[in-house]
Amino acid sequence: MSVMNTSRKSVITAAAGALALGLFAPAASASVPGIEGYSDVVADEAITTLTSERGISETAAANLLQTQQESVETLDELRSAISGDLVGEHLDAAGQPVVTVATQEAAATAEAAGVAAEVAEHTTEELDAARAELESLPTVAHTSLGLDPTANQLVLTVGEKAADDAAGKLTAAAAKLGDTVRVEHVAGGMQQSIYNGEAITGGGSRCSAGFNVNDGAQNYILDAGHCTGAVSQWNVGPSVDASFPGNDYGLIRNDTGSAPGAVTLWNGSTQAITSAADATVGQDICKSGSTTQLTCGTVQAVDVTVNYAEGAVDGLIQTSARVDSGDSGGCLFSGSTGVGITSGMGGGSSYFQPVTEAMSAYGMSLN
Repeated sequence: MSVMNTSRKSVITAAAGALALGLFAPAASASVPGIEGYSDVVADEAITTLTSERGISETAAANLLQTQQESVETLDELRSAISGDLVGEHLDAAGQPVVTVATQEAAATAEAAGVAAEVAEHTTEELDAARAELESLPTVAHTSLGLDPTANQLVLTVGEKAADDAAGKLTAAAAKLGDTVRVEHVAGGMQQSIYNGEAITGGGSRCSAGFNVNDGAQNYILDAGHCTGAVSQWNVGPSVDASFPGNDYGLIRNDTGSAPGAVTLWNGSTQAITSAADATVGQDICKSGSTTQLTCGTVQAVDVTVNYAEGAVDGLIQTSARVDSGDSGGCLFSGSTGVGITSGMGGGSSYFQPVTEAMSAYGMSLN
C-alpha cells in the first residue's frame, strides 16, 4: 500500500487491489472544455454528477465548474475588504459569487468587485445569538445546526433517531427564534463512519487515509480524529494525536516511506492536490474514500455543528457527496484544491472536517 510524500498536499493511495474496481462514468466527449486543475477522471465524475443532477449538457457542466473556481478566487480577494460586514457567501446556480452583507456600503464594495450583494435581514450578531441559545441547551444526538447563507438562516436538522422528548424541546426553542432558524426533519441519524472499509487498518477497525502532510522533517497523514482516537497503531504507522469530539481531525505518523501529493481515484490514476482552501456553499466538490470510492456533489452548508452520539463536532462542511462506513478520513477536494476530511453522514448528507483548520492546528504543510 503506498501512502504520501512531501510536496504540498495529498491523499493516501489506498490498497492496490481496490484500484481494479475503478467503476467510473464514461469520459466526456472531446468537445467538452478542460477544467483547470482537474484530472480527467475527476472532471468526468464531476461532470457526470452535474449532468445527472441538474439536467445540463457536459459542456455546460464543465463551464460551470470552471466558473466556480474563478468565483471562489474572487471571494478570497473580496473578503478582507468587507470582512467586518460580511454575513454570508455562496455560489449561485450559475456558479457566480454572491455575498450577504450588513450595510449598503459593503454591498457597493462587493458589486464594484463584480460580486452580487444582498443586505442581510438577519445580522451576524443575530445569527450568532440564535446559535448560542440553541447550543446552550442539552446536546441532542442525531441533530445538526448550521448556516444557510442563501436564505440568511440557521438550519436545525433533526434525524428520526433523535430522542423525541429532547428533540421536541430543541425544536420548541428554535420556534421561539422566529425565522432566524429553519427546522428540517430527515430520515435516520448522524453517525461517524469508521468501520468496514478498506485502506488503513488497525485494531480491527478500518478508515480511509487522508491528506499527506509534513512538518519539514517527518511525513504524516492528516485523518479523522475519531479514527486516530480509536486506533493506536495502523498498518501505515502509529496515531500520534486525535481531536474528537469538538473537532474531527487527527494525525498518523507515516512510516511507509511514500507520501505522494495526490488523491487516489480508484482506477490507477490520481488527482494532484496543490493547495488547500475553505469550502463555499454552492461549490461542486468530489471525495475519495475506500468504500464508496470517487463520488461528487455540492457543498450545502458550512460551519455546521453535528451532534453524533459520541459528542458534538462543530465547524463542519455539509455536502451531498455520498459517503459510507469506511470512508472516514478520506479526502474532500475541488479539482487540485483540498477542502476537507470525511467525518460522518446523516439524513442524506455527508460531513467533513475543514482541512485548513486541521493543518493549522498541527502546523503542517501539504505534500
